[in-house]
Order: sequence, then structure tokens, then C-alpha cells
Amino acid sequence: MKGLRAQWASFDRPSQLLMVNQFAINLGFYMLMPYLADHLAHGLGLAAWTVGLVLGVRNLSQQGMFLIGGTLADRYGYKPMILTGCVMRTVAFGLLAVASSLPALIGASALTGLAGALFNPAVRAYLAADVGEERRVEAFAAFNVFYQAGILVGPLAGLALLAWNFGAVCSVAALIFGALAVIQARALPTRRPVDREAEPTWRAVGSHWQSVVANRPFLHFTAAMTGSYVLAFQVYLALPLRARELFGEHTGLVTGAVFAVSALAALSGQLKLTAWAKQTLAGPQAIVYGLAMMGAAFVPLFLDLPPGALGLTVSVIALVLCAALLAWGGALLYPFEMDTVVRLSGDRLVATYYGAYNTASGVAISLGNLAVGSLFDTGIRWLPWAALAATGFACAGLVARLHRDGYLAPSPVSVPG
Repeated sequence: MKGLRAQWASFDRPSQLLMVNQFAINLGFYMLMPYLADHLAHGLGLAAWTVGLVLGVRNLSQQGMFLIGGTLADRYGYKPMILTGCVMRTVAFGLLAVASSLPALIGASALTGLAGALFNPAVRAYLAADVGEERRVEAFAAFNVFYQAGILVGPLAGLALLAWNFGAVCSVAALIFGALAVIQARALPTRRPVDREAEPTWRAVGSHWQSVVANRPFLHFTAAMTGSYVLAFQVYLALPLRARELFGEHTGLVTGAVFAVSALAALSGQLKLTAWAKQTLAGPQAIVYGLAMMGAAFVPLFLDLPPGALGLTVSVIALVLCAALLAWGGALLYPFEMDTVVRLSGDRLVATYYGAYNTASGVAISLGNLAVGSLFDTGIRWLPWAALAATGFACAGLVARLHRDGYLAPSPVSVPG
């Protein structure tokens, strides 16, 4: 904790505020979202397909709009997009507190996702610009600690508030985002977009997107990294499915423990892993090591001992070890991954590049989850874990190949006229 406090204090005030802001964003989001499906199904009595529709709209509105959000941030400034996203979340969560009709719920869900699409690329681009090239890796390492802390504390806070009702959870989450909007409006300095041209918006946006599409190193890196997001998401999909196989309907405690282990591993290991990697590895090598670790995380789950106390114990240990290795692998690669996106953008249109990168990752998560679910349906117990492990190792090999071939070296990026 002292190391984190010292590192946080070493940054300028805008970066400090952005890190605390990210903790609060995740606190507010994760105190509500893990319990939304249960509220819709049991609190409001909606059919399963409508629950899926509401949740799907949130995911689609966020993942599908990341590129738009990043483009708007580069065009109109980071701070306006951050503030707009916080205000949208305030309205959306306030609406969820009282909404009972399907149109209102869909509207609130869409607003929730769109808000994330607006402020996520803007926050990361602002942080990268504020700290400069020399300290980007350190800044994103500290940023990820605050990010993971919000994920850890949020569900616990939401669970406590559920003692009243779901409306109380929504109201507190809305207040958090409202406070964030006010604080940042007053305390976060405005950064003028350095990449804004005088030409009309539609023409500028077109040329910006052309520059992204024409940037082959960035596209190759994005494609190679999509697998890491599929692997990281398995804390929410494959690991709970495995917990259900082991414990039947009584999976809540084990799933919660796995989730907590994942967050605590990331929190405890982030700064140490980053410091070690900076001293011993090149940035792309750190990413390769992180991807390989994420792939190796699924190897312990190949163990499938006969039922009994020993088999159950070994299976739970394998589950927890998988969650920890996933978190450590992600913590190792994350700061260098964020830095690489900035370098491959040529330090131009950074929010647009982050938006495109997040959109591709979101599409990969959706497709990857469909594939993982299908592998579980085959009934071949080792097959999902083999596919996930192979994904991590394959992505590590691809990034290593890109590094070896010089694709990940920084180079200026021209914007097509």
C-alpha cells in the first residue's frame, strides 16, 4: 500500500484524479451490474430472454460505440467526453432504480453502455498524454491497481446495500457518478485536442479512421491481443461453469472466492510485476510473458480426479490457481499493452486508437464466449481448457513474431488526405 501511495503521489494532479476516478467508476459500476440480472429476473419477474436482451443492449452499446467515443474525444477533447459519460451513468443508474417497463430498462441499459464508450478511451488517452512517454508504463500500472480495487470493492458494497433493496444500490451508484461529474468538472484541467483539424467533422473523422485502417502494425497487434480479452473474461464464464460442475447449485461462495482471488492477485502483483518487467524485459517481451502466463493458467484445470474429498480439493485449488495466474498475466502485460497502443498510434489520435482497440476486443469477447460455451456443450471435459490454453500460447507466439519482425517499433503514422 505504501508503494502504491508513493507512486500515485509522484504523478501530477490530473493523473492522480484520473486514477481515483477509475476506482470510483468501477466501484459504482460493479456494485450494481453483478446483481442486475437477478433483479430483472426475480425482482421484476422478467422472462429470461428479456433479461438477456437488456444485458445484451448494454454490452452492444458500449463495445460497439468505443470507436465513436474515442473519435469524439480526439475531436472535442477528453474532459467533455469524461464528463458526458459520468452524467449519462448518473441518469442511467437513477433510471434503473425506478424503471419497471421493458422500454425504460432498455433505455437505461443503452445509456449505461454508451457512457462507458465515451469515457473509457478518453480517460486512457488523457492519462497517456498527461504523464508523457517516459512514465506511461508506470502510470498504467498504478491505474490498473485502482481499476482492480474498484472491481473488488464494488460487489461487496452492492451486496451490503442489497440489505435495503436494489433501488438503494442504483441510487448510491448514481450518486457516485454524479459526484464524479461535479468533481471532475471543477478539478480536471481541460486539454485541447492536439489532433483537431480545421476541416469539417465528417471529413476529419473519415481521415482519422482511414489512418487506423491503414496502420498495419496496429491492426496486427490488435488481432494478436484479442485472445487475451477472451481469456480474461473466463473469470465470468468458464470458471463459474467449472464451479457449478463441482458444487451444483451451491456455487455462489466458490465463484465469489475465485472473483476475489483474481482481483487480489492483480492488486498485490501489479506494481511488483511492472517494476520487474521494466528492469528485465522489453515491452513486447513483457506482453509475451503475460500472454503465456494467461494460457498456462488453464493447464491446472486439465486435472480431473475422481469424485471425493481429494478430487474436490485438487479441483478447487486448480480453479483458484487459474484465477490467480490469469490476473498476474493480465497485470504483467497491461501497462505495456496500453503503452504499445500509444506508440503504434504515433502519439496521434490516441483516443481513437484506444476506441478501435476496445471495439475489436469487445467483438472478440462476444465471439470467444460463444465458442467457449459451445465447447462446454460438447461434454468433452478437457476441450475448453485445451482451447483456452492454446489461445494464450498462440497469442504469445503472434506478439513475439510481431516483435521479432519489427512491427512493434514506434513509427510516425500519417493521416491519409
